[in-house]
Amino acid sequence: MHSKTLLLIGASRGLGHAMAETFVKRGWKVIGTVRDSAQHTPLHALAGEYPQQVHIEQLDICESPQITALSQRLSGQTIDMLFVNAGTTNRDPSQTIGEISTDEFMQIMLTNALSPMRVIEQFAAQVTTGGLIGVMSSGQGSIANNESGQRELYRGSKAALNMFMRSLAARPTMKARPLVTMAPGWIKTALGGPDAPYTIEETIPLLVNVLLEKQQRPGLEYLDFRGNTVPW
Repeated sequence: MHSKTLLLIGASRGLGHAMAETFVKRGWKVIGTVRDSAQHTPLHALAGEYPQQVHIEQLDICESPQITALSQRLSGQTIDMLFVNAGTTNRDPSQTIGEISTDEFMQIMLTNALSPMRVIEQFAAQVTTGGLIGVMSSGQGSIANNESGQRELYRGSKAALNMFMRSLAARPTMKARPLVTMAPGWIKTALGGPDAPYTIEETIPLLVNVLLEKQQRPGLEYLDFRGNTVPW
């Protein structure tokens, strides 16, 4: 029986590592990327535990030549699901958009919006027909739900990512493909902080369930970790 393969961009720790672990325990093979292959991460520990199912590749998604190089290294690999988890936020989330430096604005937009789409455009042809392509967005990327403000640059970068995914979905070659932007919820991670109401252990298995179910539904959806639709 063929084990399906997930290419998971940004899998070294946190949500990405938890996703990798959950997929592996459900019988999938995972190709997970890390920014620094020399640094030991939780993904390396997972690979040590499941050497036949976990393969680690180095990738900094902000370096376009590295995306091309990874695609070439994996050119003979069947990919059943592509998911881009990599993302970041600015140093001071309380800053208004006008207070943020140009350099920081460019870096956050590059990491959260442009680079994920570069990955998708590079690898889409390698994903099996009907294979799911997804990105880790955020509920804070919802324009309709933004009534509390704050985290203006992060919100804007995720809203941009959502828009780019909608543009992708409108292409004739993508209309029959399952596509998803995921809102994982506010989770206790290095990015989410200690005050977040959810834990990785309770949310990621549910999120993986949503991804597995979404494989059967063509078109783009913006979903939370319970499978509910998030307003654009």
